[in-house]
Amino acid sequence: MEFIKQHIKGLYLIKPFQAEDDRGSFVKTFHAGEFKDHKLEYEFEESFYSESVKGAIRGMHFQTPPHDHAKLVFAVQGQVLDVVLDLRKKSPTYKQFRTYQLDDVNKAMLYLPSGLAHGFCALSEKATLFYFTSTVHNKEHDTGIRYDSFGFQWPVKHPIMSERDLSFERLEDFDSPF
Repeated sequence: MEFIKQHIKGLYLIKPFQAEDDRGSFVKTFHAGEFKDHKLEYEFEESFYSESVKGAIRGMHFQTPPHDHAKLVFAVQGQVLDVVLDLRKKSPTYKQFRTYQLDDVNKAMLYLPSGLAHGFCALSEKATLFYFTSTVHNKEHDTGIRYDSFGFQWPVKHPIMSERDLSFERLEDFDSPF
């Protein structure tokens, strides 16, 4: 696995070990020792996956303390434009975002430390994104920032979204606990 530090502190683009032959491919998505060697969270408590249709936007999600968590995300089917927003007040990249293409071809993964909001837009007809989180889901602490409130121009004019995601606070109104 190759761990590539990103501009936002603690954010890593990870290129996993891959092997291909006539049968198909094999991808290693996690190795606790390698995460520990890079001083990243390596004790994940829960995992999820979401299936999204083309033009769907999910985000910008996170959990607040004390149930905040690190997250490892990757696409196992299709292609997404993944967006990460720094909500940590003392970070030099506070309120800055970065984007990444995650897909089932390049198989890149993103590691997000606590304090970052995460969202994505499905670019393919169907996209499946897999998540590992370092804490379990907590409904009272699960929240987000409105997708169109931090300066990013999403690649769809009329996204398919949940009412919940549309109800999130705008970034300028959010008092970050991070």
